[in-house]
Amino acid sequence: MKKKSSGGIIFSTDPNFKREEEQPESVETPEPAQQKLRIRLDTKQRAGKAVTLIQDFTGTDDDLQDLGKKLKTFCGTGGSVKDGEIIVQGDNRDKVLTWLLKNGFAKSKKI
Repeated sequence: MKKKSSGGIIFSTDPNFKREEEQPESVETPEPAQQKLRIRLDTKQRAGKAVTLIQDFTGTDDDLQDLGKKLKTFCGTGGSVKDGEIIVQGDNRDKVLTWLLKNGFAKSKKI
């Protein structure tokens, strides 16, 4: 759990002092046509098992989780969403690219 920073102020004698709360940075998810997703095959540190990685998603974590769930369901495989990447088990690059293009992610490409 992160501790909240007091901004360097420990104590104030001003009776009208109010600590300013930091506003969480709101990241909006751009339209699918604006996303430049990269799709690649990865086998490193996975005991030789191949996985399809979808990278460079811009937007909220909820939208990333939702996209990951849709892609895994479409491919009929497992996977996860970690560190801003969608991981789909197996070599599903063609399926993922087809689904992304059909759903408006026009700038997506395989690497």
